[in-house]
Amino acid sequence: MAVDVKSIAGKGAGFANEFREFIMRGNVLDLAVGVIIGGAFQSIINSLVNDIIMPVISVLTGGIDFSNWFISLDGGTYKTLAQAQEAGAATLGYGAFLTAIINFLLMALVIFCLVKTLNGIAEKVKKQEEAAPTEKECPYCLSQIPIKATRCPHCTSQIEKEKSKK
Repeated sequence: MAVDVKSIAGKGAGFANEFREFIMRGNVLDLAVGVIIGGAFQSIINSLVNDIIMPVISVLTGGIDFSNWFISLDGGTYKTLAQAQEAGAATLGYGAFLTAIINFLLMALVIFCLVKTLNGIAEKVKKQEEAAPTEKECPYCLSQIPIKATRCPHCTSQIEKEKSKK
């Protein structure tokens, strides 16, 4: 059975072209930028939680350190998670899980506040654009004309200044 190499290469080139077009779309590039910025933003949230919020929670709860909340599955007793891991014990680190939940909730809160602020700004801009009319109606031919027009481009009538101040 003979294989047509040109038809196989042509299909591969078509696939490669489609893939290149897909990658070069604006929304894919925007998504990539968003993921990169999100990763950097996550490190800021991690620092906020680990370096600022968790120490405050620790002080408020009487010195409790969430990072050392764990259950040793081998039945042994260890003072810290690091000691248990050093001994090779299997552990359930639910304190780290709680920290991850706090990280997630803070990230969601920050993103919510950011989107809410941006939506508010966009709504104000939209209202400003709607508030200022850019057209008026010619009193003679009833066509829409620019607000500052003194002569109608459709019927060539002279528009009085009083009528242009609608």
